[in-house]
Amino acid sequence: MKIKDIKVSSGFKIQTTKAIYAIALFIFVYLLLLTLAVALTALCIIGGFYIIAAKPTFITIAIGIALASFGVLILMFLLKFIVKSHKIDRSYLVEITKEEEPMLFGLIEEIVTAIGTDFPKKVYLSNEVNAAVFYDSSFWSMFFPIKKNLQLGMGLINSVSVAELKGIIAHEFGHFSQRSMKVGSYVYHVNQVIFNLVEDNTSYSNLIEKWANISGFFALSASLAVKIILGIQWILKQVYEVVNKNYMGLSREMEFHADEIAAHITGIAPMKTSLLRIPLSDHAFTSTLNYYDNKVKHNIKSGNIYGDQAAVLSFLSEFNQIPCKNGLPQVSLTEQSKFNKSKLTVEDQWSSHPSTEDRLKRLEKTSLHVDQVEEPLATTLFQDIEKTQVGLTHLIFDPIPYEGEVVTQSTADFINDYKADIESNSFPKVFNGYYDNKNPISAPNEEIKPTVDPASNAEVYFSDEKVDLVYTAIALENDIDFLNKIYFGKSPIKTFDYDGKKYKKKEINKLIPALKKQLEEINQQVQANDLAIFFYFQECSKRQEKTALWESCYNELNNFEQAYEHKIDLYNKLCDGIQFISYKTPVEDIKFNLNKLKCQESKLKAEITDMLKPESMYGSEIDAEIAQVFLEYTSKELTYFNGTSYIDKPLNILYGAINNYYYLLSRKYFLLKKNLLIFQASLLDNNLVVHIDEKASSITAQEAKERFN
Repeated sequence: MKIKDIKVSSGFKIQTTKAIYAIALFIFVYLLLLTLAVALTALCIIGGFYIIAAKPTFITIAIGIALASFGVLILMFLLKFIVKSHKIDRSYLVEITKEEEPMLFGLIEEIVTAIGTDFPKKVYLSNEVNAAVFYDSSFWSMFFPIKKNLQLGMGLINSVSVAELKGIIAHEFGHFSQRSMKVGSYVYHVNQVIFNLVEDNTSYSNLIEKWANISGFFALSASLAVKIILGIQWILKQVYEVVNKNYMGLSREMEFHADEIAAHITGIAPMKTSLLRIPLSDHAFTSTLNYYDNKVKHNIKSGNIYGDQAAVLSFLSEFNQIPCKNGLPQVSLTEQSKFNKSKLTVEDQWSSHPSTEDRLKRLEKTSLHVDQVEEPLATTLFQDIEKTQVGLTHLIFDPIPYEGEVVTQSTADFINDYKADIESNSFPKVFNGYYDNKNPISAPNEEIKPTVDPASNAEVYFSDEKVDLVYTAIALENDIDFLNKIYFGKSPIKTFDYDGKKYKKKEINKLIPALKKQLEEINQQVQANDLAIFFYFQECSKRQEKTALWESCYNELNNFEQAYEHKIDLYNKLCDGIQFISYKTPVEDIKFNLNKLKCQESKLKAEITDMLKPESMYGSEIDAEIAQVFLEYTSKELTYFNGTSYIDKPLNILYGAINNYYYLLSRKYFLLKKNLLIFQASLLDNNLVVHIDEKASSITAQEAKERFN
């Protein structure tokens, strides 16, 4: 099949029809408003003329002009989008040419020829993990063709093969290859017009303000015009919602269609592998940027952030045991959704892209399987990739106002530091993520007497099946909570899918009891497994004569856990207590709220004072910066309000004290939990095997609750 012969789906046609009807609605409403505005403007101008003509004085001239301007301002508002040009910010882009990168341009030429579209007007590189086709649009671009520009993110290029990049570019140009796709483009332009009238009003507001400042008469007419315009905007917002929702529905179908076009160019495989890898690539790039954001205060920057991104991508693949091919992680859909066990599906009417899972299903339906050969990395298309990457890295770091001499960090030093940071914030791998979102149970009563079988080992307790139980329980709790919000009217959703079946809002009261029963059964299995784990490690510690150490780790965590709820409650009250500072508040209310806050502050200062003691458990986590903030906060009474305005410096100290207090609480909780898990992992090194009798540990949730201390 040729590209030009690809037919749009029935879903695409339906969404196109809906979009056209929505546009028709907008045109009708807009023309009606415009007709009324023209009539009002004519009446105002005529009225102003007669006022001036009746008695030409300074005051009547001012009144006449003010009356005429009342109508003109409304008419100008409705017509201002015609002269508005939607410009793309190119300050973060680097233009490249065919002379500079002949192989890349050759690939692009091959793609546009196969699709039957035009070669891009310009090609740009950006720092993102993304690719896009864009152009400067205006009202007139709905009627005249405009050449598109191609933007390629180096973060994307850095993590795909040549075939995958080819598919991604083909997808972008696929949006403009079909005559029917022009409907989507037309909808986009009209959507921009509505957005301009409803939201993009900075220039117009400035004009109104300048006009109102000329005289009191003009201010009155401007004020009246603004009231009318607010009414017009309210009407347009209702239409905007209809048009935008229908456009998003069409946009999702356009993505499917563009995917099919790309699959005709490269086959399904490169599209699938790139779709599944891009989230991991984006995470690698974002986490690299975050790392260097935290290094600004230390005057450290990257020499080549894309070398760092590639190192992180490789490390994350190894850390998460994701197989690699040609140096690129081969992420599976199962891996991507490993910890998301929700069966609740709600169509996001405001999303412009379908889910990855839906895109993969639609790609499979095309059956465009092509024999794949091992493709080189997309970076090989560049003449001097390192030079290009270093140049783009400068665009990121050069604007940063470092306070001292800047040190450029090598990728080797970066990844060593990054690995150490990740590993210091991770639990031992032997637990397979079982404890990432749950804690070990508190020690149960001595009534439970498990039997020990030397024929088994600990792996069964941390298998994928057991981990799935934990995350299924979490998903069920979240699903039940969300369904309750829908049922009690806290969400506008009327229909949804659960486990592949469509439900209406009124059916939720039948679905939730079934989900609660399922959750209870899973929780019983998790709690039984937790008991088995407890006794397993208890037996391990006994046999290795380390019971005292194991109990010490367990008790430390349990004791802190009991105190944590009280401490975190103080943090929550403090956060609630300072919320008024973010809003416009009467002076008397500010004074009252600050006096009320003092009670919570005295408790916070007492907690911080304990944290700063030499024998405190927090000592290893309090660095010089945190210590300085704490000392500034506790050493004297701070004044946050001078009677007329807030005082920034004391407030920043308060915010710093509250945030660092929370950080230390959370960090200590994590470290105590990690300390116990590391000790338990060390008990496994002796290859001790014990087995807890299933009957001894398979107790009900209620029994477990009664027997726990």
